[in-house]
Amino acid sequence: MRLWGAVMAVLLILTTGGTALADGHGADTPSAVSGTDAAHAGAAAPTAGCGKAPTLTSGTYTIQSNGKNRTFILKLPDGYDRNHPYRLVLGFHWLGGTSTDVATGRTVETGTWAYYGLQRLANNSTVFVAPQGLNNGWGNAGGEDVTLVDDILRRIEADLCVDTTQRFALGFSYGAAMSYALACSRATVFRAVAVQSGGQLSGCSGGTQPIAYLGVHGLRDNVLGISGGRALRDRFVRNNGCAAQNPPEPAQGSLTHRVTAYAGCSAGHPVVWAAFDEGHIAAPQDGAAGDSGSRTWVPAEVWKFFTQFQTSDPSPGPGTATCRVTATVNAWNTGLTSTLTIANTGTTAIDGWSLLFTLPAGQTVTSGWNADYASAAGQVTARNVAHNARIAPGASVDIGFQATHTGNTAPPSSYTLNGAACTTT
Repeated sequence: MRLWGAVMAVLLILTTGGTALADGHGADTPSAVSGTDAAHAGAAAPTAGCGKAPTLTSGTYTIQSNGKNRTFILKLPDGYDRNHPYRLVLGFHWLGGTSTDVATGRTVETGTWAYYGLQRLANNSTVFVAPQGLNNGWGNAGGEDVTLVDDILRRIEADLCVDTTQRFALGFSYGAAMSYALACSRATVFRAVAVQSGGQLSGCSGGTQPIAYLGVHGLRDNVLGISGGRALRDRFVRNNGCAAQNPPEPAQGSLTHRVTAYAGCSAGHPVVWAAFDEGHIAAPQDGAAGDSGSRTWVPAEVWKFFTQFQTSDPSPGPGTATCRVTATVNAWNTGLTSTLTIANTGTTAIDGWSLLFTLPAGQTVTSGWNADYASAAGQVTARNVAHNARIAPGASVDIGFQATHTGNTAPPSSYTLNGAACTTT
């Protein structure tokens, strides 16, 4: 992925002495963007564009920001529904890259890698934006790139139906630095960020509030070293009240990755660290060197991290998969196992899924299989693992868990998959 562009990022640090891009872009305030107070609330907060016939469609737009002409690429879901509040994801390019590179995925694998591989996983559930940096970078001088983001959000949300509790940002290298700058200065605007092989190149105005944070970095990164990535992560380990730890990382030469979720973080502000045995690349794959749009594990981790934040808006967007869940319970004394079969009864494949259900009172999950489980009692979220992220039309996957109970051995009574209610049998 244009490694030469990433190398230029290091040269830029050296030529500026590491100061021009440091803290101090503090003229910006998150109150400039509507809906910020609801950013971490549990209820969907729709924008002014909900219910309107949109004037924006998928394409490239020019916007005036900070006295300059700036551009961004917009991708709407197929069959956009003006009454459905959509998730919004901003993807930032690396130094020397472009918004077109992000929107198409052409530098790794056209289509498959669009928006860092998230567009195909979103299954028409998300509005995507790829802003264009000045000089193909994110210097953020005087906070101008953060102001650009404010202006883009204002433009989009006045015209389109967006859930302001579901704004996300990600990027690689310099794009990761820009995502980090937003974590610092717009923690009440964005729900979460994913920082892939980043460094503090775009500033960190503020940087004291909690925000959900996913860091991804290569052990052998000789452009923006992993020690810098750990330092970025640790700011939000502190801000989010997580227990300090040294998460395990893979051995050099193993060509594998390790993912660690920090414990003790404040409610709604998880921190996850994913270290991999490779260099400064955006789409690492286990067992082989170099980028791969098809085999990389990163998009699934990012998508799982972003989609764990569900709102109370039950309405599915167009293209959200129709689903059916069948539960089979085997109970004994004070324990039980429950097998859940998730069937895709829609006409399009599901690429990445999150199943939300509520356990009957008295049941507590003790272990599970074929899914990652969040929470052990009450409302539980099961998310796909690498081998079962895709459910083709007409196909199904089996997951399950073991639980203790105090007498009620009934299965959950309702399920939602990626925000859409499922039928039960």
